Amino acid sequence: MGVMFALAGSLMARSLARPAASVIRGRLRRLLPPLWLFAALLVPAMLYAGWRAPRGEGFGWWLRLATYVVPVGAPPYPESLGAAGGRLEQSWADEAAGPLWYLRAYLWFVVASPLLLKALRRAPWPTFLAPVALTAVIGTGVVGIPGETGLALTDFAQFGSCWVLGMAYQEGLTRKVPRYLAVSLSGFLMAFGLWWALGHAGEGGIDLNDIPLAQATWSLGFTVILFQYAPSWQALPGRLARLDRFVTLTNNRAVTIYLWHNLLILATVPLIDLLWRLPVSDGAFGTFLGDTYAGWMFLAVWPLLALAIVLLGWVEDVAAKRRPRLWPDGGGRRRA
Repeated sequence: MGVMFALAGSLMARSLARPAASVIRGRLRRLLPPLWLFAALLVPAMLYAGWRAPRGEGFGWWLRLATYVVPVGAPPYPESLGAAGGRLEQSWADEAAGPLWYLRAYLWFVVASPLLLKALRRAPWPTFLAPVALTAVIGTGVVGIPGETGLALTDFAQFGSCWVLGMAYQEGLTRKVPRYLAVSLSGFLMAFGLWWALGHAGEGGIDLNDIPLAQATWSLGFTVILFQYAPSWQALPGRLARLDRFVTLTNNRAVTIYLWHNLLILATVPLIDLLWRLPVSDGAFGTFLGDTYAGWMFLAVWPLLALAIVLLGWVEDVAAKRRPRLWPDGGGRRRA
């Protein structure tokens, strides 16, 4: 995730050569319509499955649903929904809405970018390191900020240095730091992140998503090293050129893929479970299916993802004020 935020920060810094207000409007215009389509399908599905306002929240709960329209905060969703033993796991709504935290963080980074860029130009190092310092304060329990405000600030803080790094890269500031020094310090930063994660592992082991300071330091160190060695290509070279259409398609449907991928992965389970109905599922095939279940999920998610791109991805073209396309991999343009 740190790499994604750094790349987005770099692109945002480049765009801010234009008036900031128009850049922010353009970013939000491209982000929100895919979210609206996602919410228009997900929220009614959750309500139909039995989701209701928790007792005592009343109007406030309905007001929080507005964050599905403009994700300034975390939208509400049930952690468990449906009956045990149903076609989907009871956590399907939680899994489907889980990626929305990224859109919330992205929105706040976009809005804050003009100020971050000004601060970076005036005081590069304090601006670069301030988010990590903030994570050390609010992400470790030194200062507790409850509720959705705390979650939003923690997300902003733990990936803030990666976003600022992308801006610094675009501004040419990273080239002023010797490579050996950048790589060495990043290695120490990643080592600290690993050490901190080992000391704060949960019952299920190490999960950086649950350890903000480890996430912040590891992601920043990794991204700095990646930026030091990342090649600058106008086009994919050699054999990698075969991936050009796939990369183009992914870029043109990035928001659609991100929003729907969790739900599509869950949808592979009931599809694969149909194989258990085959007469041969009681024998060696059943054993093979159970041992390779994750591989079957990996294979099954790709056609579902392609279907989502065709049926839902066009909204990204509408958001970008382009003619809607079903499969924008750039192939037709080159043939023309």
